[in-house]
Amino acid sequence: MPTGVHAVSVVDAIAADLREQVLVGRAAPGSPLTEQDVAQRYDVARPTAKAAIEALVFEGLLERRTHKTARVVQLGPEDVRDIYRSRANLESQVLRELALTRAVPAEARAANAEILGMDDASAMDVVGPDMRFHTALIDALGSPRTSRMYRSLVSEVTLCMAQVQGRQLLTAKLISGEHERMLELIEAGDGDGAAALLADHLGRARERLVEQLGGVPGPEASLTSPWE
Repeated sequence: MPTGVHAVSVVDAIAADLREQVLVGRAAPGSPLTEQDVAQRYDVARPTAKAAIEALVFEGLLERRTHKTARVVQLGPEDVRDIYRSRANLESQVLRELALTRAVPAEARAANAEILGMDDASAMDVVGPDMRFHTALIDALGSPRTSRMYRSLVSEVTLCMAQVQGRQLLTAKLISGEHERMLELIEAGDGDGAAALLADHLGRARERLVEQLGGVPGPEASLTSPWE
């Protein structure tokens, strides 16, 4: 098989398409997704449709109670806080460890350069490179288990990012500016500084989204930035 060509199963292909619909908001929070609907839409057997749905249930993008129809997850303020708390715990420790060796991954620089050039792009276009930036930092640690733990959060993290950007709560300039400063702090060996900036970076997004979802925002929602 030629290098770079990967076989994708029918289940994976359907799950990928459904995932995109959820992340970009074409499948509204709370809307049902039945095995029959999926089977008819993609012209596949019910067991194949069920497997694709269960893949998204596992990722946290769909929720299904016992013997009930799967529905697009509807995040509340405390769901958002828990997702951001979980990722912050992993990411902050990784930044401290990367700073010990002053290791700045090229993939993170490339992803941030992409965001930096997005002044005229749709806010939603930032989500992909933003996710790649943070994932590149995690992977730079070289710990397969840490990377697996982070990837178990990726769909829910991306869903939060999509909702932040869909509501235009953060600018590309702010995101790329704080990313660049994080990389500078890692390169300087200042792990605590990088972790503190990450806390502000994630906290601002988290609490602004919490407010949009009807919660009472914490003080992080009002954090200022030289890039804002």
